[in-house]
Amino acid sequence: MANRTATEAKTIHGTNPQFLIEKILRTRIHDSLYWKEHCFALTAESIIDKAVALTSIGGQYGNQKPTEFICLALKMLQLQPEKDIVKLYIQNEDYKYLRALGAFYLRLTGTSLEIYKYLEPLLGDLRKLRRRNISGGFELTHVDEFVDELLHSDRVCDTILPRITKRHIMEENGDIEPRISPLEEDLEE
Repeated sequence: MANRTATEAKTIHGTNPQFLIEKILRTRIHDSLYWKEHCFALTAESIIDKAVALTSIGGQYGNQKPTEFICLALKMLQLQPEKDIVKLYIQNEDYKYLRALGAFYLRLTGTSLEIYKYLEPLLGDLRKLRRRNISGGFELTHVDEFVDELLHSDRVCDTILPRITKRHIMEENGDIEPRISPLEEDLEE
Protein backbone atom coordinates (compact mmCIF):
# COMPACT_ATOMS: atom_id res chain seq x y z
CA MET A 1 0.00 0.00 0.00
CA ALA A 2 3.12 2.20 0.25
CA ASN A 3 1.79 5.50 -1.09
CA ARG A 4 -1.65 4.47 -2.33
CA THR A 5 -4.95 5.23 -0.66
CA ALA A 6 -6.74 2.29 0.96
CA THR A 7 -8.96 0.55 -1.59
CA GLU A 8 -12.05 0.82 0.65
CA ALA A 9 -11.54 4.57 1.15
CA LYS A 10 -14.31 6.89 -0.02
CA THR A 11 -13.74 10.06 -1.98
CA ILE A 12 -13.74 13.24 0.08
CA HIS A 13 -14.94 16.51 -1.44
CA GLY A 14 -15.09 14.63 -4.76
CA THR A 15 -11.47 13.51 -4.84
CA ASN A 16 -8.98 10.95 -3.56
CA PRO A 17 -8.43 11.86 0.12
CA GLN A 18 -4.65 12.16 -0.31
CA PHE A 19 -5.18 14.86 -2.94
CA LEU A 20 -6.36 17.22 -0.19
CA ILE A 21 -2.64 17.79 0.41
CA GLU A 22 -1.02 19.48 -2.56
CA LYS A 23 1.07 17.36 -4.91
CA ILE A 24 4.41 19.02 -4.16
CA LEU A 25 4.01 18.57 -0.40
CA ARG A 26 2.70 15.04 -0.90
CA THR A 27 5.77 14.19 -2.98
CA ARG A 28 8.08 15.62 -0.31
CA ILE A 29 6.29 13.58 2.34
CA HIS A 30 6.59 10.37 0.30
CA ASP A 31 10.32 11.06 -0.15
CA SER A 32 10.95 11.86 3.53
CA LEU A 33 12.83 9.54 5.82
CA TYR A 34 10.11 9.75 8.51
CA TRP A 35 7.46 8.56 6.03
CA LYS A 36 9.59 5.66 4.86
CA GLU A 37 10.70 4.53 8.31
CA HIS A 38 7.72 5.28 10.54
CA CYS A 39 4.58 5.58 8.42
CA PHE A 40 4.96 2.60 6.11
CA ALA A 41 2.93 -0.05 7.96
CA LEU A 42 0.77 2.14 10.20
CA THR A 43 -2.88 1.31 10.80
CA ALA A 44 -5.68 3.44 12.26
CA GLU A 45 -4.80 2.00 15.69
CA SER A 46 -1.00 2.15 15.52
CA ILE A 47 -1.01 5.75 14.27
CA ILE A 48 -2.09 6.76 17.79
CA ASP A 49 1.32 5.79 19.19
CA LYS A 50 3.07 8.00 16.62
CA ALA A 51 0.66 10.89 17.27
CA VAL A 52 1.22 10.65 21.03
CA ALA A 53 4.99 10.84 20.41
CA LEU A 54 4.70 14.08 18.39
CA THR A 55 6.48 17.09 19.83
CA SER A 56 5.23 19.79 17.45
CA ILE A 57 2.73 20.70 14.76
CA GLY A 58 3.50 22.26 11.39
CA GLY A 59 3.80 21.73 7.67
CA GLN A 60 7.32 22.16 6.31
CA TYR A 61 10.55 23.37 7.83
CA GLY A 62 14.17 23.98 6.92
CA ASN A 63 14.84 23.07 3.33
CA GLN A 64 11.13 22.33 2.83
CA LYS A 65 11.20 19.06 4.76
CA PRO A 66 7.78 17.84 5.91
CA THR A 67 7.16 17.70 9.65
CA GLU A 68 6.15 14.49 11.38
CA PHE A 69 2.73 16.07 12.01
CA ILE A 70 1.95 16.58 8.31
CA CYS A 71 3.29 13.09 7.50
CA LEU A 72 0.84 11.57 9.97
CA ALA A 73 -1.98 13.73 8.58
CA LEU A 74 -1.29 12.34 5.09
CA LYS A 75 -1.20 8.82 6.51
CA MET A 76 -4.61 9.40 8.08
CA LEU A 77 -5.91 10.60 4.71
CA GLN A 78 -4.50 7.44 3.17
CA LEU A 79 -6.05 5.14 5.79
CA GLN A 80 -9.27 7.12 6.24
CA PRO A 81 -10.17 6.03 9.79
CA GLU A 82 -13.83 6.01 10.80
CA LYS A 83 -15.32 9.31 12.00
CA ASP A 84 -15.88 7.84 15.47
CA ILE A 85 -12.16 7.16 15.84
CA VAL A 86 -11.31 10.70 14.73
CA LYS A 87 -13.83 12.08 17.23
CA LEU A 88 -12.10 10.09 19.97
CA TYR A 89 -8.78 11.65 18.93
CA ILE A 90 -10.35 15.09 19.24
CA GLN A 91 -12.02 14.37 22.58
CA ASN A 92 -8.82 12.95 24.07
CA GLU A 93 -7.83 15.10 27.04
CA ASP A 94 -4.44 13.52 27.71
CA TYR A 95 -2.49 13.97 24.48
CA LYS A 96 -2.65 17.43 22.95
CA TYR A 97 -0.81 16.53 19.73
CA LEU A 98 -3.18 13.62 19.10
CA ARG A 99 -6.03 16.09 19.59
CA ALA A 100 -4.41 18.58 17.18
CA LEU A 101 -3.90 15.84 14.56
CA GLY A 102 -7.53 14.74 14.86
CA ALA A 103 -8.73 18.34 14.59
CA PHE A 104 -6.59 18.95 11.49
CA TYR A 105 -7.85 15.74 9.87
CA LEU A 106 -11.48 16.55 10.66
CA ARG A 107 -11.03 20.05 9.23
CA LEU A 108 -9.75 18.52 5.99
CA THR A 109 -12.41 15.84 5.67
CA GLY A 110 -15.49 16.87 7.68
CA THR A 111 -18.65 18.70 6.80
CA SER A 112 -19.16 22.26 8.01
CA LEU A 113 -21.58 21.08 10.70
CA GLU A 114 -19.15 18.43 12.01
CA ILE A 115 -16.29 20.91 12.01
CA TYR A 116 -18.15 23.47 14.11
CA LYS A 117 -19.67 20.83 16.38
CA TYR A 118 -16.40 19.09 17.28
CA LEU A 119 -13.78 21.82 16.93
CA GLU A 120 -15.48 24.74 18.70
CA PRO A 121 -15.38 23.03 22.11
CA LEU A 122 -11.59 22.91 21.70
CA LEU A 123 -11.49 26.70 21.85
CA GLY A 124 -11.45 26.27 25.62
CA ASP A 125 -8.27 24.15 25.54
CA LEU A 126 -5.47 26.51 26.57
CA ARG A 127 -2.59 24.01 26.54
CA LYS A 128 0.61 25.01 24.81
CA LEU A 129 1.72 23.55 21.47
CA ARG A 130 5.03 23.88 19.71
CA ARG A 131 4.80 24.85 16.05
CA ARG A 132 7.72 24.09 13.74
CA ASN A 133 8.24 27.12 11.51
CA ILE A 134 9.77 27.31 8.05
CA SER A 135 13.19 28.29 9.42
CA GLY A 136 13.35 25.03 11.36
CA GLY A 137 12.88 26.67 14.75
CA PHE A 138 9.93 26.41 17.05
CA GLU A 139 7.35 28.94 18.17
CA LEU A 140 4.78 28.68 20.89
CA THR A 141 1.07 28.52 20.19
CA HIS A 142 -1.93 27.04 22.01
CA VAL A 143 -4.54 24.45 21.12
CA ASP A 144 -7.28 27.11 21.03
CA GLU A 145 -5.22 29.30 18.68
CA PHE A 146 -4.57 26.34 16.38
CA VAL A 147 -8.28 25.45 16.32
CA ASP A 148 -9.21 29.09 15.67
CA GLU A 149 -6.79 29.03 12.76
CA LEU A 150 -8.43 25.85 11.46
CA LEU A 151 -11.85 27.51 11.65
CA HIS A 152 -10.91 30.83 10.07
CA SER A 153 -7.82 30.46 7.86
CA ASP A 154 -7.54 29.27 4.28
CA ARG A 155 -4.12 27.67 4.78
CA VAL A 156 -2.83 25.84 7.86
CA CYS A 157 0.34 23.76 8.10
CA ASP A 158 1.18 24.52 4.46
CA THR A 159 -2.09 22.92 3.40
CA ILE A 160 -4.98 24.65 1.66
CA LEU A 161 -8.12 23.84 3.63
CA PRO A 162 -11.42 23.06 1.89
CA ARG A 163 -13.97 25.84 2.16
CA ILE A 164 -16.62 25.59 4.85
CA THR A 165 -19.90 27.42 5.28
CA LYS A 166 -19.55 30.50 7.48
CA ARG A 167 -20.96 30.03 10.96
CA HIS A 168 -23.38 32.97 10.80
CA ILE A 169 -24.97 31.54 7.64
CA MET A 170 -25.48 28.18 9.34
CA GLU A 171 -27.02 29.98 12.33
CA GLU A 172 -29.42 31.91 10.05
CA ASN A 173 -30.46 28.65 8.36
CA GLY A 174 -31.07 27.03 11.75
CA ASP A 175 -28.45 24.33 11.16
CA ILE A 176 -26.51 25.21 14.30
CA GLU A 177 -27.22 27.00 17.56
CA PRO A 178 -25.63 30.41 18.12
CA ARG A 179 -22.32 30.11 19.92
CA ILE A 180 -22.22 31.62 23.38
CA SER A 181 -18.75 32.70 24.35
CA PRO A 182 -17.57 31.89 27.89
CA LEU A 183 -16.35 35.48 28.04
CA GLU A 184 -19.91 36.89 27.87
CA GLU A 185 -20.42 36.22 31.59
CA ASP A 186 -17.31 38.27 32.36
CA LEU A 187 -18.48 41.10 30.12
CA GLU A 188 -21.90 41.21 31.76
CA GLU A 189 -20.35 41.55 35.20
